[in-house]
Amino acid sequence: MNTTLRRLASVVMVMFLALMVSTTWIQFFHADELNSDTRNIRSIYAEYGRARGPIVVGGEAVALSKPVDDEFGYQREYTDGKLYAPLTGFFSLANGTTAIEHAENDYLNGQADALWVDRLQNLLTGRDPEGSSVELTVDPKAQKAAWDGLGDQRGAVVALDPKTGAILALVSKPSFDPNDLASHSTKKAGEAYTELLNADGEPLKSNATADAYPPGSTFKLVTTAAALESGDYTPDTVIDAPSAYTLTGTTTQVGNFAGTSCASSGKMTLADALRISCNTAFLGLAGDLGADTMDEQAEKFGFGKKFQIPFSTAASSYDQDPDAMNTAQVELSGIGQGSVIATPLQVAMVSAAIANGGEVMEPYSVDTVRDPQLEVVRQTSPTSLGRAVSDKTASQLTDMMKSVVESGSGTSAQIPGVTVAGKTGTAQHGDNSEPPHVWFTGFAPADDPQVAVAVVVEDGGDLGGQATGGSVSAPIAKAVMEAVLNG
Repeated sequence: MNTTLRRLASVVMVMFLALMVSTTWIQFFHADELNSDTRNIRSIYAEYGRARGPIVVGGEAVALSKPVDDEFGYQREYTDGKLYAPLTGFFSLANGTTAIEHAENDYLNGQADALWVDRLQNLLTGRDPEGSSVELTVDPKAQKAAWDGLGDQRGAVVALDPKTGAILALVSKPSFDPNDLASHSTKKAGEAYTELLNADGEPLKSNATADAYPPGSTFKLVTTAAALESGDYTPDTVIDAPSAYTLTGTTTQVGNFAGTSCASSGKMTLADALRISCNTAFLGLAGDLGADTMDEQAEKFGFGKKFQIPFSTAASSYDQDPDAMNTAQVELSGIGQGSVIATPLQVAMVSAAIANGGEVMEPYSVDTVRDPQLEVVRQTSPTSLGRAVSDKTASQLTDMMKSVVESGSGTSAQIPGVTVAGKTGTAQHGDNSEPPHVWFTGFAPADDPQVAVAVVVEDGGDLGGQATGGSVSAPIAKAVMEAVLNG
């Protein structure tokens, strides 16, 4: 009998051990998988049952959680939802999270590793857990100026602090209201999401960071930078500027805006070519510089990279395979056409780098994260991505961009009492049957830059085929720069 009992006890002990090992294995090694499983209703209730931290702009919450009398406990609300949607994204029971709500989720829901002390205190005191606040770098006045400036036109505006890379404004139109997606009714939230997915203009996709456009003549800044950095050109170097340019190896002729002639002599200085945005001069210049030189310069400004701001952005591109480009394609790239595509964020970074003496700063939108007791748990430090051009080249480019605004194609960006540096752009796209996208990029004050900006308006905006970067986009950029400078 004793032998039988011992055997039975041994079997029971082995079974208990197996159960303990199995349970521990599942809880430890499969915890993340189980918690993220959409079928885990306990995880959903836990996520919505705590006070999620606010997203703050200029000292005011633009996203916050309020107590509600339902099974979830808290409702996410967005003030000025459409204005800040490209930054905040949404926090949705039915559709997940995007943008800041996704990238900073661990801090917002209070589960970040850096908040372990708070979690321990909550455990010991029985206090309900709370999330941290995420403070953005955005200037609310600049954001509103960008929003109002675009009006009902489709496009985007990005403004940066050139010295740090901090995002001062980021607007995309068409936009969406995150409140529609934050509904606790999965039916209503799902219907709203489907409607947005099928809406014209892809409002869920940020035109500022997730969409790339042909940059048109704003890319002439990169072409000019490549020329000056090569050592073979100065702003006073005289280059060919014919009335029309025949792309090498083709019979295709490319002219200047409205078919105008840049110079009666067919030649002009590099500085004047940039000032009046002479296409034919930059076609030939890019061809002479070559694909490798152009691609290398573009990469130094940030082309080819995705940025975490903290959510991921699309990469801009000079060309997927520069080595395979023929001369005609290289020539077109010199005026920001052909294979060149850029996000408004990237175009703003080009101007910001020039404003910052040639140094490219990593863009970011989160300034500070604070725990529920308002103690700082994370502070963003500006980070350099390297040097795009020398101090000398940056100074030369600045002077050339000043002339664009003073007496060239960008006079609509002039600010009384402030020297502005800038560049306009008009970009053909698709099969060229639609009105062009129109651009402006620049910075101010030119002698002590506080803000760099890029504006793109799709299909010419309200002016359609009659639009130019100077007439449509430059006034928007001016309003944003004034908002920053006036505090």
